[in-house]
Amino acid sequence: MAELEVKGGKKGSPRVDLTPMVDLGFLLITFFMFTTTMSKPKAMEIQMPYKDSTLKKEDQSEIKAGTALTILLSKDHTIYYYEGIGNDPNNPPQVKPSSFKPNGGIRDVLIEKKQKVRNLINQGVLKATDQTTVIIKPDSTCTTDDLINILDEMTINAIPVYAVVDITSVDQEYIRDAIAGKVYTK
Repeated sequence: MAELEVKGGKKGSPRVDLTPMVDLGFLLITFFMFTTTMSKPKAMEIQMPYKDSTLKKEDQSEIKAGTALTILLSKDHTIYYYEGIGNDPNNPPQVKPSSFKPNGGIRDVLIEKKQKVRNLINQGVLKATDQTTVIIKPDSTCTTDDLINILDEMTINAIPVYAVVDITSVDQEYIRDAIAGKVYTK
């Protein structure tokens, strides 16, 4: 509390004792520490496929080539992509380069692929349950940042079905051929 100090008949000057204020400060700090929730770490949810060794081949869901887009992540933030799965050795895919640029980049490719799948569904070529499927194959030379960026693109473009799989030697050959300028035509 405030006290008045009086010395020798002069008017007293008030003296404020701040000790209770320090106690109040610590009580408030303690209160806010206990009532505040700390930010929780944010992690991306990954849905792992269910492995069933008793599942028959005809019961497995297969990716239709018309709905698939394969993305190959390479060095120097370069992306190569082709439509389909690329599993026909007699008819190799047409591999095209891309990047993470805002205009003319991989986002535009994903939007275009979603539109093609929608058109095929409207024409009756695909079933209404078919969805755009993206297969992401990171090369050992790509950066983690590139993989995170491509996963962000899947979220931004609302691609419901995508998978990160190991790159094959055939896909690495496609990248080498694309860098060398060799173009496969269908």
